[in-house]
Amino acid sequence: MKLSATVTALAVAACEMAQVTAHGGVLSYNIGGQTYQGFKAYNTPVGQTSIQREWDTYDPIIDPTHPQLSCNINGANLGSGQQSATVAAGSKVTAYWNDWPHAIGPVMVYMANCNGACTSANTASLNWFKIDQAGLISGTVTDGTWAQGQLIANNNSWTSTIPASLAPGEYMIRHELLSIHTSNQPQFYPECAQLKVTGSGSAQPSGSYLVKLPGAYKASDPGVTIDIYSHPTWTNYTIPGPAVWQG
Repeated sequence: MKLSATVTALAVAACEMAQVTAHGGVLSYNIGGQTYQGFKAYNTPVGQTSIQREWDTYDPIIDPTHPQLSCNINGANLGSGQQSATVAAGSKVTAYWNDWPHAIGPVMVYMANCNGACTSANTASLNWFKIDQAGLISGTVTDGTWAQGQLIANNNSWTSTIPASLAPGEYMIRHELLSIHTSNQPQFYPECAQLKVTGSGSAQPSGSYLVKLPGAYKASDPGVTIDIYSHPTWTNYTIPGPAVWQG
């Protein structure tokens, strides 16, 4: 009986470890040359200090209209531990993931003006705009090179540039991986961090560049619900969401 209980406990532990290592998220950032640690998922937010908003699990969000799609589950600020990174417009932001296991799917990077202090912002009500994206780089959807494959090859990292003309203020930055290796079951992995953008720019996106999250995606979008294995010769992929705003 004791042996059986021990085996069961070990099996449960192995299953939990597999769940933790199967997916993941952004663990740290280099912003304007300075390194910032991310939130530590699977740990209490009490006592944590980060520029990143809370995210509780390495598991994906599979519903493109999930109410917490903007900054993952649960996307809360860290209270007294919540920080923001000060960075000049035009600077580079590099996000670092765990050993990312999925090589098929796009990488998307968004920002949103908090119109005040980001720590008190409800991320689902913000107007988000894309500053970077990449999808199918070359080849076919099944055997080609995807942005997530490039991310893996680049030490599990992705570098984007904040538009140089962006007006100063407090902004969220949101990195999102959309993994589509499972037929007709999209996997969204979003994480958000808080920025204080400096500079002399005055530009702000408007119109169709701005979207809500959730709201930007539908299950019927061709780049969201897709079975790449039924179309192995396809060489085009439509990245969901708005066009990239370049300033």
